[in-house]
Amino acid sequence: MSSAEQSSVSQQHLEDTKQQIRALVNEINQLSKSELGPDQYFPEVLKRIVQALAAVGGAVWTMSESRQLKLVYQQQMSGALLDAQREDAIRHKRLLDYVAGSSQPQLIPPKSGMSDERAGGNPTEHLLVIAPLIVDAAVEGVVEIFQRPNSQPNAQRGYLKFLVQMCEQIAEWMKTRKLRQFSDRHSLWAQADQYARLVHESLDLQETSYTIVNEGRRVLGCDRVSLAIQRGHKCVIQAISGQDTLDDRSNVVVKLGVLATRVVAAGEPLYYSGNTADMPPQLEDAVHDYVDESYSKSVTVLPLRKPGETETVGAKDALGDRRVEREILGALIIEQIDSELPREVMDSRIDLVYEHTTRAISNSLEHNNLFLMPVWRAIGKLSWIVRARTLPKTLTISAALLIVLIGLCVIPETFELQAKGALQPVEQRDVFVTEPGIVRVLKVKDGDKVNKGDVLVELTSDDLARETQRIAGELDTAAEEESSVQRAKLQPNLKDTDRVRLSGRAAELREKTRSLRKQLDLLNKKRELLKVTSPIEGTIVLSWDVEKALLHRPVERGQVLMSVADTTPKAKWELELYMPERRVGHVQAAQATLKRPDLDVTYIMATEPGVRRHGKVRSIHPTTHIHEQEGQTVRIKIELDDSDLPSDLRPGASVIANIEAGRASIAYAKLHEAIEYVQRIMFSWF
Repeated sequence: MSSAEQSSVSQQHLEDTKQQIRALVNEINQLSKSELGPDQYFPEVLKRIVQALAAVGGAVWTMSESRQLKLVYQQQMSGALLDAQREDAIRHKRLLDYVAGSSQPQLIPPKSGMSDERAGGNPTEHLLVIAPLIVDAAVEGVVEIFQRPNSQPNAQRGYLKFLVQMCEQIAEWMKTRKLRQFSDRHSLWAQADQYARLVHESLDLQETSYTIVNEGRRVLGCDRVSLAIQRGHKCVIQAISGQDTLDDRSNVVVKLGVLATRVVAAGEPLYYSGNTADMPPQLEDAVHDYVDESYSKSVTVLPLRKPGETETVGAKDALGDRRVEREILGALIIEQIDSELPREVMDSRIDLVYEHTTRAISNSLEHNNLFLMPVWRAIGKLSWIVRARTLPKTLTISAALLIVLIGLCVIPETFELQAKGALQPVEQRDVFVTEPGIVRVLKVKDGDKVNKGDVLVELTSDDLARETQRIAGELDTAAEEESSVQRAKLQPNLKDTDRVRLSGRAAELREKTRSLRKQLDLLNKKRELLKVTSPIEGTIVLSWDVEKALLHRPVERGQVLMSVADTTPKAKWELELYMPERRVGHVQAAQATLKRPDLDVTYIMATEPGVRRHGKVRSIHPTTHIHEQEGQTVRIKIELDDSDLPSDLRPGASVIANIEAGRASIAYAKLHEAIEYVQRIMFSWF
């Protein structure tokens, strides 16, 4: 290859290298403008610096809070420098401290040191290119590059210049990050200040709980915050962020309460982020049950201990001092479902929220547990009514209320006892099954008019048919055999003994024939009984959809199929009331006091609610029955005025009736059941 061609190739290689370095520098500029954290930023930047310089490796050191250099990332750093106890690592560390203290970039040849031995040296086989990270005139770290030692002095100075420029980019990123941290910290403190003011604003437990979970969620930046209060040996979920009301029976709330109860019983915080290997079995089961229901990625449960002085004294610790455990008030539950904030970010915020939460909950519980606190709170809210400006109005209203109360207790009114019931004809017969069988034909429908003796239902009985067929067959066989015996007796050469025997057999067959005929007659009568007839003239009363319930279904003797009610124009009607058992005593007391069993009754029909009709008590059933809707009831028969009834009555029509049981004060007449309820409660107490 000619010298011209070699020059051309070298020029092209140089341009490619420059282009590659420019691309890496642009990438570093973009990374320095990003919001990456140190764990992502330093590895990416150092990798590109090492690549741009074609170096062996490098390392990034930053200042700790105690102003000591600490290694945050390294690439191809020798093990001798990583072991802090070795002499090489000590000399290397002194060198870095010297560069940080002098704030000047340095080129340190292999196996060399500074003029002052206390400044350390380079114990490696590489050229060390070191530049400080200066932020706001203060050194915040050092970047060092492990470069090959066989380069020209001009190239080495170029390495140092390039590293200084990159350190300026890194310093800008650190400055921006510090400003962002200051801004975030300022915002966090503003949120913390607002949170502290809000959670201590009220002493009401429910209001404070909802403030804690909703405002705490904003401060923490998590997805959900819940609060559990300890009640005896269990924790009850008091509030969940983002929810105005709680369904205590929902699976999430129930399982969260179980988890909080077990953590509080253990007395130690629980941190779950996907691994339960080190948890006790009871906590592990509770965590898995809850996470399966809530789909949380991270769950933190912190027992809330009462601040201040001790309540209970525990065992001695390892030093022999008596360890004091404060009373646990409940638990604070913090969850991340979609968000993934790092633990170090959450911890400082959790500490802040935790401290204010424990004090706010402790104050609320102490306030709400004061004797008769709801009464004192209500009295405090009503204190405005006795102020000078409102006192005349208060006295006037109080006097009016007192007059009304006296009137309610003194002015008499008719004492009425209400009950539901149904209109029924006095003459009503149930239709029973007299012979078991299968319903073949249902000849009537609900509401049909029938006469006495009309066929209502036709039954069939396979057993009866088989028995009839058997008896008829035996009857034919006996008759045929009797005819044969009679013909045998007419033979001329028949002996006397045989004639006597045949005569006896003929008499036996005649008796058997008579018996079979009687049996056949009985079976025919039973067949007639398979036709169920109406016992009286009237209207058919069937239950709902009785055709599907009975047709082609077997029925037994004594089973009620339907009822026939006498609804003819001459029929008598009565009212059957289902009086609740708790009111019957008033009815009987009124009968005894007024000395008349026929107490007046006023009723209305469901079909004509605007028309009041009247009747009188005829009888009270001596026993209690259970009604499907009214519960424990006593049936009362009411005699009605037939002239007052409409012509189109239907059996079972619903009515509401009031039985007049004398007179009582307006208050007792309207509130007697409430008064009796209080009396029952007081009886149970005393």
